[in-house]
Amino acid sequence: MKPLRIGLAGLGTVGVGVIRLLRENAETITARAGRPIEVVAVTARSKSKDRGVDLSATRWHDAAVSVAQDPEIDVVVELIGGSEGPARDMVETALTRGLPVVTANKALVALHGSALTRLSAENNAPLLFEAAVAGGIPAIKLVREGLAADRLHSVGGILNGTCNYILTEMRTTGRDFGDVLTEAQAKGYAEAEPSTDVDGWDTAHKLAILAGIAFQPIAFDTLPVHGIRDVTAADLTFANELGYRIKLLGMARASKDSGIEAWVRPCLVPAKAAIAAVEGVFNAVTTQGPFSGPITISGRGAGEGPTASAVVADLIDLARGADLPVWGVRNTPAPVACTSLGELKSAFYIRLDVEDRSGVMADLTSVLRDHDVSVHFVSQHDAAAGRAYLALVTHQAPEKAISAAITALSALPVVKGAPLVLKIEDSLQ
Repeated sequence: MKPLRIGLAGLGTVGVGVIRLLRENAETITARAGRPIEVVAVTARSKSKDRGVDLSATRWHDAAVSVAQDPEIDVVVELIGGSEGPARDMVETALTRGLPVVTANKALVALHGSALTRLSAENNAPLLFEAAVAGGIPAIKLVREGLAADRLHSVGGILNGTCNYILTEMRTTGRDFGDVLTEAQAKGYAEAEPSTDVDGWDTAHKLAILAGIAFQPIAFDTLPVHGIRDVTAADLTFANELGYRIKLLGMARASKDSGIEAWVRPCLVPAKAAIAAVEGVFNAVTTQGPFSGPITISGRGAGEGPTASAVVADLIDLARGADLPVWGVRNTPAPVACTSLGELKSAFYIRLDVEDRSGVMADLTSVLRDHDVSVHFVSQHDAAAGRAYLALVTHQAPEKAISAAITALSALPVVKGAPLVLKIEDSLQ
């Protein structure tokens, strides 16, 4: 049998994992793919670095784009990362040549998906990216293939293991964000420069991909994104008392006006919900459809093994001759702007740092009443001397009313510091 010849760019943790998996499970993979799959050409920053795998029989290229130009390969695997530069050049070159591409590059697909889709269609070159979302969880296959017959109401979930680890540790140990982030960096769960993870952008890239498959591609610059830096141990304690967990969620929903509601933000989810039990570095993807009902799948969202497994699954699909449209439909519509969240109605959690004296609650409720926001529940914890933390849970209210009320509350002399507002996601059960 003629092997499927792979040109691979990027020999970091995942790239080496792909080579190991293809070699160690060669017999099983050949049986399932119908032909051998072999890495025959590679590139990386350093040729001399010892990576723990034998590359002596593998062609070395000094540049990623030259791998895509190699006439002796059948598929390009891009594991460099980054939405521009060598990764983008390599993928565009390969697609233009009619070569199938497998990538784990969520930023590239989220930001340049439309252009890559055109190249894929024009040159009959498949573009697969199972590893770009949630590592070893078959999220793309679930939405694009397993649920292809259903018109989903929603898709999303916990899409970043770093944030989920931090929030889990904050809740179980009572430590604040900065302390747990430092620990996560020491353990290798967070990057030295963690902004992409903790500010929500990694989740946003993955959500944009899931939304594009479930509904249609979204204009990434219209996606509201908020990370977890403002969440404190006090918030996690309040949430626990209320019967909730705080999770960084990326969610997309089909809105009533045929638009797409999509956002990334920390939310309160019911403690009894399946997604609330997903802790540590694990990810979860949840969908809801009129025929399929609620589905939640979880697993490791990153790391050598899970991500390499997803990459090789795409290679097996190609070896089998799978012909999958990039976004699950043959005629991909143009990206659409996410709908405004102003009219979105929800219950909200509001945490305030206030002066601990009589009359404060009356001042707060007066402001909320002026903005047509009613309070369902109030809890108080001691803060610094002469101060208190107040947690307010509102009834359903439009987000624009909550935003206006928060602006007014922030102006009150009794309110110290910026209030925190978190959406309550009771729809996740």
